[in-house]
Amino acid sequence: MLFPLKPSKKCFSPLFCKVLFAALFSTLLLSQIACQGSRSVRVLKLAHSLDVQSPVHRSMVYMANRLKKISHGKMRIDIYPDGQLGAERELIELLQIGSLAMTKVSTSPLEGFVPEMKIYSLPYLFKNEAGLWKVLNGKIGKELLLAGQPYYLRGLCYYDAGSRSFYTKKKPILKPEDLRGLKIRVQKSATSFDMIRAMGGSPTPISWGELYTALQQGVVDGAENNPPSFYFSKHYEVCPYYSLDEHTMVPDVVLISTHIWNKLTPQEQKWLQQAADESVVFQRNLWKKVSDDCLARVQQAGVKVFYPDKKPFQEAVQGIYKKYEGTRLGELIQEIRGIQESN
Repeated sequence: MLFPLKPSKKCFSPLFCKVLFAALFSTLLLSQIACQGSRSVRVLKLAHSLDVQSPVHRSMVYMANRLKKISHGKMRIDIYPDGQLGAERELIELLQIGSLAMTKVSTSPLEGFVPEMKIYSLPYLFKNEAGLWKVLNGKIGKELLLAGQPYYLRGLCYYDAGSRSFYTKKKPILKPEDLRGLKIRVQKSATSFDMIRAMGGSPTPISWGELYTALQQGVVDGAENNPPSFYFSKHYEVCPYYSLDEHTMVPDVVLISTHIWNKLTPQEQKWLQQAADESVVFQRNLWKKVSDDCLARVQQAGVKVFYPDKKPFQEAVQGIYKKYEGTRLGELIQEIRGIQESN
C-alpha cells in the first residue's frame, strides 16, 4: 500500500496569482455546465501545453469525441492546447482549486505535488517499453493514479511519451563526460535535476514555451525529450545533434480535478473513465507511428542521430538510487524491478 499523503502547506507557484486572476475572469472557466437548447450538457474544460499536431493532443481529441458519443451528447470536453491557459504547473494548480476540470501533464512536474510520481523520472529504471507498461497497467500504476487525490488531483489514465534523450547545439552526447560544462534544460523535477548532475551537466529549468528561444540565444546548450516533442517544437532547427541514450521513459498522465470529479454523477464518471481508457489504446498506436516518422523527419532536416552505449550513462546515475534506500520509493523501485523480471 502507498503511504497516505498530506497536502503541502505551499501549494502554489509565484506565477499562480497571475494565472488564477486570468482564469477567474475568463468565461472559458466560469462554468462546467453549458446549455444547448433545452438540454443540459456537462462541459469539461481540458487545457495542456502541447502543439495541436502532437499525437497526445490528437488522442485527447479522440477522447473528447468518444465521450460525446458514449454519453449520447450529455457530456463534452472542450480542449485548449498550446499553453493557452498556462504552463503545466499552473494548470495543475488550477485543477487543485477547481477552476479547470482536466489537463495532461508529464509525471515529472507532477512529482512536486505527488511525491510517489518521482518513480517515473528515475533514469534507466525501466528496461524497455514492455516493462514500463507492465507497471503502468498493474497495481502500482493504478495506485499512483489515485495517489494525488489528497492534493485534489485524480489520474484517469497514462499516455505513452516514449523515451527521453539528449539533443544539443554544439556537439553530440556520446558519454556522460560530454555533458560537463553544458547547461541542459530540464522540467521542474528534483529527480531530473539529480540525473543531469550525476551525469556531469548543469540542469536548468525552463518552461516548454520559452525553450526554443533559450536554445537559440544560448541560455542553455541543449535539452532532452522524445522525437515528437523534438520535431513539433522545431528545436531541431537549433540543435543538430540528437543522442538516443533513452535515459528515462516518463509517461504522461491525464488528470481531473477531484472538485470536478466529485460533482459528476456515477454514470458520468463511468462515461469519462471509459473514454479515457479507450483513448489510451488509440494514443499508444498513434504514438509509435508518429514517433518513428518524427525521427525520420529530423534526420531529413539535417540532424545527426547517434546511438551511444547506455552502460556508462547507467553507471553514472546509480548513486541516485542510494538516497531512496529504506524509503517507500526504495520499496517501489524493488517492486518495479521484480515486476520486470517476472514472466
